[in-house]
Amino acid sequence: EVQLQASGGGLVQAGGSLRLSCAASGFTFDDYVIGWFRQAPGKEREAVSCISSSDGSTYYADSVKGRFTISSDNAKNTVYLQMNSLKPEDTAVYYCALESPRRTNAQNMCEVGVIDYWGQGTQVTVSS
Repeated sequence: EVQLQASGGGLVQAGGSLRLSCAASGFTFDDYVIGWFRQAPGKEREAVSCISSSDGSTYYADSVKGRFTISSDNAKNTVYLQMNSLKPEDTAVYYCALESPRRTNAQNMCEVGVIDYWGQGTQVTVSS
């Protein structure tokens, strides 16, 4: 059974940092695309960042470029999202998502959003 466990959310002041973790299990952790998506109250879900296992390629939404960094640790079957210089507009529920087996790439997952599995969300709240 595929499981995605997101954690690391919390309350932080603007300008602060958080690191989200997506612990994955139940599939081959060397053939995947994993992405972080977020949904703020009253807004549609949007892609934040994605990473592909094939070549480590990454994709970032324009709104987070230069502030967020996605990475993976295959030994721990975990994908991370380091979020720096947080802004109040980053407040949302953050979800990790999986494409496995890998059929596309990070850009395609984030831009098209073909998802095989979703994890539960973790709340990120940035106060001004």
